[in-house]
Amino acid sequence: MAGGAREVLTLQLGHFAGFVGAHWWNQQDAALSRTTDGTERPGELCPDVLYRTGRTLHGQETYTPRLILMDLKGSLSSLKEEGGLYRDNQLDAAIAWQGKLTTHKEEEVYPKNPYLQDFRSAEGVLSNGVWRVKSIPNGKGPPPVTSAPNPKPLIPTAGSIRVWSDFLRVHLHPRSICLIQKYNHDGETERLEAFGQGESILKEPRYLEELEDRLHFYVEECDYLQGFQILCDLHDGFSGLGTKAAELLQDEYSGRGVVTWGLLPGPCNPGEPQKNIYRLLNTVFGLVHLTAHSSFVCPLSLRGSLGLQPQPPVNFPSLHYDASLPLHCSAILATALDTVTVPYRLRSSPVSMSRLADVLASSGKKVVTAEAIVPFPWLPGQSLPDTLVQLGGTSQWTPLSACGDPSGTRCFAQSVVLRGVDKASHTSQLPPGTPLPSPLHACTTGEEVLAQYLQEQQPRVLSSSHLLLAPCRVAPPYPHFSWSSCQQEHDPLGTLVSSTAEQSIPVLGALRSTSSLHQTLGGLAKELTQLDLRRWASFLDAGVEQDDVEELLQELHSLAQCYWESGSLTD
Repeated sequence: MAGGAREVLTLQLGHFAGFVGAHWWNQQDAALSRTTDGTERPGELCPDVLYRTGRTLHGQETYTPRLILMDLKGSLSSLKEEGGLYRDNQLDAAIAWQGKLTTHKEEEVYPKNPYLQDFRSAEGVLSNGVWRVKSIPNGKGPPPVTSAPNPKPLIPTAGSIRVWSDFLRVHLHPRSICLIQKYNHDGETERLEAFGQGESILKEPRYLEELEDRLHFYVEECDYLQGFQILCDLHDGFSGLGTKAAELLQDEYSGRGVVTWGLLPGPCNPGEPQKNIYRLLNTVFGLVHLTAHSSFVCPLSLRGSLGLQPQPPVNFPSLHYDASLPLHCSAILATALDTVTVPYRLRSSPVSMSRLADVLASSGKKVVTAEAIVPFPWLPGQSLPDTLVQLGGTSQWTPLSACGDPSGTRCFAQSVVLRGVDKASHTSQLPPGTPLPSPLHACTTGEEVLAQYLQEQQPRVLSSSHLLLAPCRVAPPYPHFSWSSCQQEHDPLGTLVSSTAEQSIPVLGALRSTSSLHQTLGGLAKELTQLDLRRWASFLDAGVEQDDVEELLQELHSLAQCYWESGSLTD
């Protein structure tokens, strides 16, 4: 079914994971649109890694994410749990009953977001009771829908977004969404607040069987399953649910990769001590236990710290965002995720999840950090060697794991992806006889340029690097950020997006194992030791015992010790 693609099954667990996932799938959809409308040849990334083909009840072929999504009651807004692609209730009723029909329409509890109403009009048509959607790769599916010239940009405002489903523009399979009915997304009661509550969900036969059935459905149709990627909220009870899900995957599908992305939303409110204590406990419990069942775990957040001490959110030299808006934070993290996951999604010579873990997570270092440059400061007409020389060292990379500033620490291993630089700009175009400004200008391929740059910045570090022509798509509903160039003399208008028509940006992303994690994990252990857990008995009442906390501290110290280096400065 996938033509030799090494399939990946994605699990999205939690509401902020839903925000990141919605942007992630929208970006995959935008990239698919470029390869199915004839404007681009098949790309460097293989969409079959993430997507599956199927067929509706009306015989129409579909192409939907290979996805299991778990969230709480009230989190879907107007999106139906079974999705809207595979079923047409009105048509089914007409087939089952030949008599006169009387329709009683129930008023929607959550009216459809105006953006999605516009999206539906722009992305397809209802023809003879069947919803026509975009064609899928390799000529499968119905012919693409022709849109009007110069369509109006569909950009949702932050105020119009209440939940992630308000801006998801991708059709999901009926087996994708699993709602946890016993906990509420909104309100002050029946909240999924603690790690133990999340663990207990998958101890209930109802939810465990539902997850196992969905896993079997997706896995059994795969030809070359390489593994699973888990997008999991760390700050609430979903950290416990994610831990049990990862444990299930490890037990049922041993030998497959399990890559976990632990997600945390923007800055916390210092005036909410209980929420902050719970956030710390959930994060630490989740981080430690997920490492036991994952190939590696990478926290993703724009916060300045994982701990209780408030730190300002991270800054991007060329991107201005509102850290208080989940819509903004999740978009940036999705862009980084779309970049750093490139190795195991490549069409040609992919690096499997397991191989990537071998590179990054040796000797027990199963927590890695992410860094990025969004957008990468390359401008059309400028050579990549010139750009990298002007960029300087890796201190210009923005940390995305809330693990502090990695500058001055030792890097053990890294996987770096640069995307969105034109082929003609990969190498220097200096006239013959011109003195070379740097060793980068002597390289004969773009891949050599990037590898040489990493070698200069991080000598004696195990590095894996990839250079892609394809940029990151930032088409609506991606937020309308204010992009400003750090090279104003080359870009007086201050915009790094190549054009409004392209709606794409170059991005550099990296996964790294560094000695900074020794201090980060050790700091979390210290904060946990200083807590008087008797004041937070409700957390223990949710299913965690005092002995569990003591064991957690020992495991956290052991994990931190994996990153200890005498003389932690970079060699």
